[in-house]
Amino acid sequence: MADGHIGLYPGTFDPATRGHIDIIHRAAQVVDQLIIGVAGNAGKGPLFSVEERVAMVEEEIAELHREGSASNITVTVIDGLLVHCAARLSATVLIRGLRAVTDFEYEIQMASLNKSLDPNIETVFLMASDRHQFISSRFVKEIGSLGGDISHFVSPRVAKRLMQKFNRGESVQAGAASKVY
Repeated sequence: MADGHIGLYPGTFDPATRGHIDIIHRAAQVVDQLIIGVAGNAGKGPLFSVEERVAMVEEEIAELHREGSASNITVTVIDGLLVHCAARLSATVLIRGLRAVTDFEYEIQMASLNKSLDPNIETVFLMASDRHQFISSRFVKEIGSLGGDISHFVSPRVAKRLMQKFNRGESVQAGAASKVY
């Protein structure tokens, strides 16, 4: 990509999964500066507070940095209309990860809407790596809350935070994972 492109990768990151981190690592190679925008609103009813989610993402970025990458990545809280957040941050590229066809249907609508709201915004879709294709934060929380092994889906740091939540009696709404695992 040409010099000076700032990318914004927005998400709830509740919790940050290996799939998220893979997209972050790859997106950082596509743009000059990558901003991870942790959604501050609780519209999805997150298990973790926004401060906890920011700290989680920052810990994962620090690990990428120790591995020799991530020097162009920052983390911030975002709220409100995404194109307004992007404009405030001088980001012209929105990064979105795609896992399946159902993600694409939703994301293409969002990309079109964002483009109509701000013609300077481009959305770049990155396909999830094969090994991360079916990871979702929701499933990770459900599996963890039911005592399942989540080590394949999140880092040890994130797994520890999840287990602390569940050991304190916090729970998540049962869904598909409770029927599968």
